[in-house]
Amino acid sequence: MRLLIIEDEPGIAGFLKDGLEEEFFAVDIAYDGKTGLDLALINEYDLLIIDWMIPALSGIEVCRQVRKAGNPVPILFLTAKDTLEDVVFGLDAGANDYVKKPFEFEELLARIRVQLRNKNKTDDSLTAGLLNINPATHQVFCASNEIFFTPKEFSLLEYLIRNKDRVCTRSRIIEHVWDIHFDSDTSVIDVYITFLRRKLEAAGAGNIIQTIRGVGYIVREPGTS
Repeated sequence: MRLLIIEDEPGIAGFLKDGLEEEFFAVDIAYDGKTGLDLALINEYDLLIIDWMIPALSGIEVCRQVRKAGNPVPILFLTAKDTLEDVVFGLDAGANDYVKKPFEFEELLARIRVQLRNKNKTDDSLTAGLLNINPATHQVFCASNEIFFTPKEFSLLEYLIRNKDRVCTRSRIIEHVWDIHFDSDTSVIDVYITFLRRKLEAAGAGNIIQTIRGVGYIVREPGTS
């Protein structure tokens, strides 16, 4: 899943990026409101984390413009403004949640997961054939046997299964599983797909990842085409 952090303090932004990447998210950073708004309107994100007091364009205005554009992406404010009036003002501007600085990373992570669950309108479990993925615990099972993946392998598999029966182009995979600073060469995807297929087939999950030549990949239930 791909997140955008709009935060002008490099230390906080870097801390969040490192922590969220360890939790299998692809993370982009913008250090001012204008750049953040441009990224939010151009790219498809699963969630935005926005500081209120940022240069060029305030976090409130970024939130309003995102909503004005009709984008329903979950927005979480992360800010030192902590009065009741501030909280209400931020939520009325279109935010989904509000975390006050200083904050505990585990609380922020829990709030992110709540918003992502609401966004996907599903429980934590994703399935494809005999395969079952729990994004909350980062576990993958084939029947009752657990399959172990690297963080990037897990992120790729989760994205493909969330989009089951829909073609995932290489460009969309790069956007959601890697970040905007990643090399545009998409051949790395093919390497990771090979890793996934080997582990899945060895576990008895079958050939659920199919190649759409010249376009990308699709996850289908075994026995369908």
